[in-house]
Amino acid sequence: MTLRILDGKQIADEIKAEVAREVKELIHQGTRPPQLTAVLVGENPASRVYVKNKGHTAEELGIESATIHLPETTPTELLLEEVRRLNRDDEVDGILVQLPLPRIINADQILDEIDVKKDVDGIHPANLGRLVLGQPCLEPCTPAGIIQILERSGIRIAGVRACVLGRSRIVGKPVAAMLLNRHATVTICHSKTPELASVTREADILIAAIGRPGFVTGDMIGPGATVIDVGINEISSQTDLARFFDGEELERRSVVVARKGRTLVGDVEWKSAIAVAGLITPVPGGVGLLTIAMLMKNVLEARKAKGR
Repeated sequence: MTLRILDGKQIADEIKAEVAREVKELIHQGTRPPQLTAVLVGENPASRVYVKNKGHTAEELGIESATIHLPETTPTELLLEEVRRLNRDDEVDGILVQLPLPRIINADQILDEIDVKKDVDGIHPANLGRLVLGQPCLEPCTPAGIIQILERSGIRIAGVRACVLGRSRIVGKPVAAMLLNRHATVTICHSKTPELASVTREADILIAAIGRPGFVTGDMIGPGATVIDVGINEISSQTDLARFFDGEELERRSVVVARKGRTLVGDVEWKSAIAVAGLITPVPGGVGLLTIAMLMKNVLEARKAKGR
């Protein structure tokens, strides 16, 4: 069996190029470019990097972007008012409230306040409800990216058995709905699922989105299955590295850890998984790159829905 590693960067670049062409065409027609406004609360280093990267990507594609940075101590009501102001601003097409929010803020209340037409993260209850019903909507970015990886890689969805590990609002539940809408037979597994490995081994498509490094091992994967790894986890010890990797990849990752103090891994134990899987997404270089690409596509779609 020949393993095929699915190239998230190539697919993300294709989507971004398509978005850039459409944005250029909008401007050529005399309409203003799409605008994305991100709201960042606090000083979480990872969140600051994510928002910065999203802003840079938007500008590269011709999308205008702005960031509103609020202090860690911002109360829920003040953040709600900021979201309402952005809802009223006709120049803003997409609103992104960067997660996680500080503990003092009710995140669900904030996300539910975003105008459904500007919900470019695609996680407002109305958008999720339309998704479940198979109706047009702004789709959650990471699940939409997963579907793009599958479809653009020529992987059949209709009629196959798909298993989703994780039931979050952001990934697990929506990607299960999207697979079901494409006629897969879908099983959602979680911490209460008995005999988990016996379920996951039956899957033709296995999606791991539980946030636990290396949780999915080779003995949980059916021979030749497609494995989509959504996890983004950090490891830094040689013991963990040796568990995930061997050979040249172990050497390469050891160099990364020596230089940066850490390396990124997914929810799938790479070394044992690649001995069984037929297709697999790497971490980094897989699903994560599609998330930003699909965010940009959602901003474009939100702008197009307004017309001139």
